[in-house]
Amino acid sequence: MLEVRLADVRVDLSSNTPVILLEEKLDARRALPVYIGAPEATAIALAIQHVPVSRPMSHDLMLDIISALGASLEKIVVTEERDETYYAEMYLKVKNGNEIVLSCRPSDAIALATRCDAQMYVADELMDQAGIPIETETESTSEDGEELVGQFRAFLDRVNPEDFENL
Repeated sequence: MLEVRLADVRVDLSSNTPVILLEEKLDARRALPVYIGAPEATAIALAIQHVPVSRPMSHDLMLDIISALGASLEKIVVTEERDETYYAEMYLKVKNGNEIVLSCRPSDAIALATRCDAQMYVADELMDQAGIPIETETESTSEDGEELVGQFRAFLDRVNPEDFENL
């Protein structure tokens, strides 16, 4: 297992779809791109930016439930890809010290982990299979970063609650 960090939330220009990049933490040379839905991208972006919300979002509620039950989210692992879909697991530690492993979508796991600073991992085989090389800081320019942030902000500006009524 490779420990990763959430490196970025972007919008893929070719598909206009949000994508998150999970970057190797120890040797930042590869990242796993995970395409996610707009609501999950918004939830993750709000958590990263520590934006206060008037009412708990679904992921906040999930963490409240986990905590109320005396458990904690220890880590998440993006485990595999099947039929162009990624799978993940959440590892919960419960009161008696036991561990519960739950299957989940990577976007939900990442949204939860981002809110409580839980460790994030990607299976070695998955990173070898689907990881992409990433630029180092010296290879990228601040203009590219500013453009991506601008594109994501524009995407968030276009999103309306009504867009998700039928999900």
